[in-house]
Amino acid sequence: MKVTVVGAGNVGATCADVLATREIANEIVLVDIKEGFAEGKALDIWQKSPVIGYDSRTVGVTNDYSRTAGSEVVVITSGLPRKPGMSRDDLISTNAGIVKSVTEQVVKHSPNAIIIIVSNPLDVMTYQAHLTSGLDRTKVFGMAGILDTARYRAFLAEALNVSPKDIQAVLMGGHGDTMVPLPRYTTVGGIPVTELIGKEELDAIVQRTAVGGGELVKLMGTSAWYAPGAAAAQMVEAIVRDQRRVFPVCVKLEGEYGMDGVYLGAPVILGKNGIEKVIELQLNDDEKALLETSRGHVKEVMDALDKMNQANA
Repeated sequence: MKVTVVGAGNVGATCADVLATREIANEIVLVDIKEGFAEGKALDIWQKSPVIGYDSRTVGVTNDYSRTAGSEVVVITSGLPRKPGMSRDDLISTNAGIVKSVTEQVVKHSPNAIIIIVSNPLDVMTYQAHLTSGLDRTKVFGMAGILDTARYRAFLAEALNVSPKDIQAVLMGGHGDTMVPLPRYTTVGGIPVTELIGKEELDAIVQRTAVGGGELVKLMGTSAWYAPGAAAAQMVEAIVRDQRRVFPVCVKLEGEYGMDGVYLGAPVILGKNGIEKVIELQLNDDEKALLETSRGHVKEVMDALDKMNQANA
C-alpha cells in the first residue's frame, strides 16, 4: 500500500506525518520541487518512528514521480500559500499551472490512483485536476469540508465546554467566506446544537468558521497546516481502509441540489472506490439560497480558469 503526498511544505508534511503515525499505508512518498526538501522531511518523520512507535516508511524525492508509481491515493498540496491580504482566488493563475503539471505526472505514473486536492483556491483547483486527469468525479475531489467542519466543531466545543468528539456537523458550499454551515444538522452527543446555545452566539461561531482560514493567516502570516494536513490524512484513511465514512468534500455536482457541473462541498460516503455516493440533504429555502450564492461565487472563478486555459491553449 503506497500513498503519495505532493508538496512537502507545512500541509503536505503534516499530512505525511499523520499518515505515518496512524500507519495508514506501508509507504508514504513525499514529493517536492525543492532539492532535498522532501527527503529531509521524510527522514525526520521516519526518525520519529521509534519514539512514537510506528513502522510506516516515509520516503522523500525531488521531482521524481517514477518513485510514486502505483500509488493508491495521491494528495496534492502543491502551490503557493496565502499571504496576508490575499484571497484564495488571488492564487488561481499560479496554482492552476502547478496543479495541472502535477496532475499530469500523477496520472502518468499512477493511472488508477484516487486524487485528493488540497491546493487553494480549493474548489477551482479540484476542477483543474479533474480537467487534466480526465478521471471520473468519484476519483478526483477536494479536501475542504472536513477542515471547515473541524473548525466549526472546535469553536462549538470551546463555547459549550464539551469534548469535540461529541460534536457532529455538516457544512456545504465553497471553501471560504461563502461556505454554508448547517446548524440544523449539527448535534452534540445527539442533541441539536440549537437547544444548547443561543442563536446570536451560534451565528457568531458560524461567521468565525467562514473566515477561519483568514484568521490564521492574520495571526501567522501564512496559511494553516496542522488541521488541513490532518483532514487530508483522514480522507486517505477512509479510502485505504474502506471505512465508508460520511464526510463533506468538494465534489463535482451532477444534478444534486439542482446544480450541475460545479465543484462544491457536499456530504458523501468515502470508501475504497473514492466517492461511493453523494448524499443529497433536504435543504430549506434559506439553506438553498446560501448554497446558490456559494455556487455563483465558485462558478465565477471556474469561468475565469476556463478563460485562462483557453488563452494558454
